[in-house]
Order: sequence, then structure tokens, then C-alpha cells
Amino acid sequence: MRRLLFLSRWYPYPADNGSKLRIYSLLRGLSREYRLTLLSYASEASTPPEPGPLSAICDEVRTVPYRPFDPSSRRARLGFLSLTPRSVLDTYSAEMEALIRDTLRNGNTDLVVASQIDMAVYSRAFGDTPAVFEELEAGVLHDQFRHAPALRQRMRHGLTWAKYRYYLRRLLHDYALCTVVSGEEQQLLARAVPDFQRVAVIPNCIEVASYRPFARDPQPNTLIFTGSLTYAPNYEAMRWFVAKVLPLVRAAILDVRLTITGDPGNRALPLADGVTLTGFVPDVRPLVAGAWASLAPIHQGGGTRLKILEAMALGTPVVATSKGAEGLDVTDGEHLLLGDSAEAFAGAVIRLLQDQGLRAQLAKRAQVLVGERYDWAKSMPQLLALLDGVARKRTVETVRTKLVGEGQA
Repeated sequence: MRRLLFLSRWYPYPADNGSKLRIYSLLRGLSREYRLTLLSYASEASTPPEPGPLSAICDEVRTVPYRPFDPSSRRARLGFLSLTPRSVLDTYSAEMEALIRDTLRNGNTDLVVASQIDMAVYSRAFGDTPAVFEELEAGVLHDQFRHAPALRQRMRHGLTWAKYRYYLRRLLHDYALCTVVSGEEQQLLARAVPDFQRVAVIPNCIEVASYRPFARDPQPNTLIFTGSLTYAPNYEAMRWFVAKVLPLVRAAILDVRLTITGDPGNRALPLADGVTLTGFVPDVRPLVAGAWASLAPIHQGGGTRLKILEAMALGTPVVATSKGAEGLDVTDGEHLLLGDSAEAFAGAVIRLLQDQGLRAQLAKRAQVLVGERYDWAKSMPQLLALLDGVARKRTVETVRTKLVGEGQA
């Protein structure tokens, strides 16, 4: 069985956000074909995180404390003079690089998978081990530049976007393959780095079977939003919804209630009557299954929203913005309802809460879609085949080099 080194920005247990959920599912799928070593950042510097089920998936799990980007740090300030993005310079960990080099030193690793840009930056530590950049996301930075409200902000975000594109052009040449989660991300990457063609779309998926045990017992006129508010697009989505949309909904449906799950960090929301902020919830599935509608009022960011797929798998109808549903093969009025302005979004919520037949139709069609298009049971074989091709190429090249050295080629 081949050996694979997986590098993760997020410690994937417990899988309490979208990135962790994707990484945990990937590790489970990869463990069928590879012996895994996981090197991950961990949020807590003093106490190593519990391995939980990771110990049954990975041969070895090791962590390095994560130091968030500090724009005021010396390295970040010096980054103004560099072509490398400031966040890369400031968060780069010599300890993580040394751990990667130490893990690869014996030459027994067949493949490296670096998850997200935070781990892809360590490619110079891989030596001749082939590597895959898993889940490159450029949409957030591009959207910040494109939607900057003022000239000064547009110039600042434009400089960041230009640096990021230049950095990607250099970085991607270290990778045999890069994956993105949607066609939109693939097109954006093609414009940003036109000479890099080794890109595959591996959409965000869920393990559909794990959602079937949750019987639905939805409560009337209940809405739910799942997602950490420490992630800026989620926070801005809820600020907008609570301030602009919820009053319009409440004018038509007085007893509407909203539950917001996830870590609020130090971000405050303009909360209102009927709004509950739960904080971290170990398992959001019972709460989602108990709501009449799940919300995704996202206006910025990239990738695809696992919160939408989870709600669909649980049979909970979804109301989203076009940006929130971006990257998913969904149709407005068939799988979910879409609305981009406050008035349109509120109208979609009101329509859904007042129409039991519509809720049932959307839920049924969405569950079919998730089962057919967004189940890891169907997507994982595609990823395994791609990784197998990268690993096999390395094996062939190693054998050829050995034969040349022995004069047999």
C-alpha cells in the first residue's frame, strides 16, 4: 500500500466547519488506498488536540501550533516590499517546514497532498516527492477586489490580488495537479494562471449516508443558519440578514424564529427578538433537520457551501443568494429558492414558510440531487484515480532512473 503525506491547515476533528468536514471526508476516503501521515496545524498551542477517529484512519498524526495572520507584525509590514503575499510571509512556520522535511527524509512517501494555500506554500520542503495542491480557492480575494466600495480599498485589494496571482504562477509549477471545488473557481484560476492546465474539479461533497438517520421533525416558521461567524463571509451574511431581511420577513410572519450556530468569536451581531445564537454546536444535523428553512445569504467568498448540501441531504429547504449557491448545479424554484436583494430574499423566505407543498417539492428534488452529484461515495473514486495517476508517474520515473543508473535502460 502506498504512503501519502496529508498537510492540513485545519485539524479535522471534530469536523465543525466546512473545511474540516471536507478534509475529514478526504482522509477517510484516502485511507482505503493509502497509508496516511497527517501533519496539521492546531489552534491550541498548549494542549495537543485529541486524535479521536483520526487514529483509526492515519498511521501518524502530528501538529504544529497555528499563528494567525497579524497585519501589524514585523514580517507582515516588511511584506509590503515583497512580491509574496503578506499573509504567506507572516504565517509561514519554520517548525512546520522542518516537520515536513523530517517526515519525507526516508523517501518512503509516494505522494504529498497539501490542503489549501496555507499548506501549499511548503512545496519547497517536498524535494522530489510529487505533490497535489488540494482545494485552491481564489474567489475570496478576487471578490474583495472586484466589490471594493471605495477607490482606496480597491487599490489595496487590487495589490493583494495581483500579488496572489503572481505568487500562484510560481507556486503551481511545484505541483503535479491542483483541485478546485467548482467550475467557477476553475475559470478564475485559468484567468489568473493561464499557463497551468493541470486542474481538476472535485466538488465539495458530503457522506450522504450519515445524514439518513436524522428523522425530520421541523418546527413551524423556524429558520437556521450554520457556520462560524469568525469567517468574514458568514458574519457579513448574518449582519445583512438580521438587519435588512429579517424585519421584512417578520412583517409578514410575526412568530418567525432564527437560530444561528457556530463560533461567534468576538464578532457581535445586531440581534433581534426571535434570534438565538447558540455558539459552537458539536452536531448541527438535528437542528437543521428541525427547521423549516436553511439560509445561505452569502455575498462574498469562493468555493461551494456545505451548509446547503447538508440541509438538502436532511430534507430542509434552502433559501440562498446567487453567490451562496455558486458552484452548485442547482435551479431556482426546483432545488432551492434564490434572492439577492433584501426584498427578494425576504420574499423567498416568506413564500417558502407559507407554502407547505413548495417546501416538500424542493426538499424532495434537492435530496435526489445531493445523492446523485454531491456524495463522496461517488466523487471519491474520481479523486483516487487522479492521485493514483500522479503516484504511478513517480513510480515509473523512479524505476527508469534506477535502470539508467544500472545501465539497463
